[in-house]
Amino acid sequence: MAAQSCISISELHPNFSHPKVFGVIIGKTDLRSFPDRKNIEIERFTFGFTIRDSPDFFINVTAWGGEAYITGLADSVSIGDCVIIENPLVSTKDPEKGDKFCPTTPSLYRLLLTETHSQVSPCADVDTIDRLLPLIHLPVKDSRDFYSLGDIVANGQKLDGSLINILAALKLIGETKHFVTSDGRRGQRLEVKLFDDSISSFPLIGWDQEAIQLLQNLVPRETVLFVADAKMSFDSFRGSMVATVTSKSIITVNPDTREASLLFSYVKELSESGALDQDEAPEEPPVESITDVYTVKQLKEKAKEHPEPFFGLTYSFISKLDLDSSVSKVIRTRCARCRFLVMQDMLSCSNQLCPGREQPLSATTGFDLLVDFIDHTGTLQACNLRGPVAEQTLGCTTEEFSSLSDDQRTALKWRFLLERCKIYLKILPSARMKSGMRGMILGCSLADPGEVKQHMSALLQGL
Repeated sequence: MAAQSCISISELHPNFSHPKVFGVIIGKTDLRSFPDRKNIEIERFTFGFTIRDSPDFFINVTAWGGEAYITGLADSVSIGDCVIIENPLVSTKDPEKGDKFCPTTPSLYRLLLTETHSQVSPCADVDTIDRLLPLIHLPVKDSRDFYSLGDIVANGQKLDGSLINILAALKLIGETKHFVTSDGRRGQRLEVKLFDDSISSFPLIGWDQEAIQLLQNLVPRETVLFVADAKMSFDSFRGSMVATVTSKSIITVNPDTREASLLFSYVKELSESGALDQDEAPEEPPVESITDVYTVKQLKEKAKEHPEPFFGLTYSFISKLDLDSSVSKVIRTRCARCRFLVMQDMLSCSNQLCPGREQPLSATTGFDLLVDFIDHTGTLQACNLRGPVAEQTLGCTTEEFSSLSDDQRTALKWRFLLERCKIYLKILPSARMKSGMRGMILGCSLADPGEVKQHMSALLQGL
């Protein structure tokens, strides 16, 4: 059905007879039930969603009816769906009643759906769908009207009870906790961790199934969120502020805004540098305490089955070690505050979201290598070999390496290339890698043949 036969949200008015509206769903609330006011033995069911048909206009939709109708309708629509609504009742909003629990919209009205009169169907017009889908990436508030996580922490309890907008990246998704209340109602709770250039971890909590489902399906460290009207509260147990997604909140995933793009660039750089892993993880154990031996295939299988960081030891051949590349590809300089790649002669960090951008550059320079290794079961690519571990492995400092001739660098490379090495690793989940995992080398040395034979025999017997 073409959009031309529909009324735009901006033109809606209660005087319209049999209106037809289209839009993309940008928010949705959970199904709820209430006793009927006329007959308390009968339960009425309701749920709501918000549709948008242009960058400037969106409207709340509420459906009421029996359990079968409301459950069926709620199951048939999801955030991101393009729908056509036929014959809704156009009603003036009442901010003192139900509308105060709904998302704030620019429209003066809301749409009411009833089982006997209204119909919701998928939009089948390809041109209309192509026009509507980009709208889900536009925040429902001014893209510059948000608190950074640092602002929230700085304001502290002054924000207790207020609704604010937050722009932040998703760092970690916790487990959904299910519970039963004292009066027998079932509930759920999900906590995710947000971060930005100012704060490394901040809690966002979801209680509604719709919010939880949206958050669960996102990719940590690769997703930026604009949360409109998040409720702030002081958590006395933690002694700090937390944000909660409510029925008034609308979450925009990967917003199409300049501010979000800058934050995403910061997140990407931070993730690739490994700084996020260092920030979240406890101190690495001494390599001597890492005794679990794996083949490459076993490392991959364990990472797939248990998406949590773990440590291991492998006896494998190094198949890629680009020591004879240009020095700038072997030794890199990063901002000490945000881990962004910089040039040594810069006066300040070039990352626009660096917390120390206005200050003189504080940088660290070190080996920054990607290493591949292989055994009889497969290949593990692009493992990080950095800093002091790389110096210890190669037997030279960055200054000493820089003074080597091309022939000397090539000779150093062939000391390890295609040689069996004893490699201590930390394996981390990584959605950016095809394998779904990333390795950080914690120690590497040429392997003792007797030791290799002993451990490989044990591994082969265990197969």
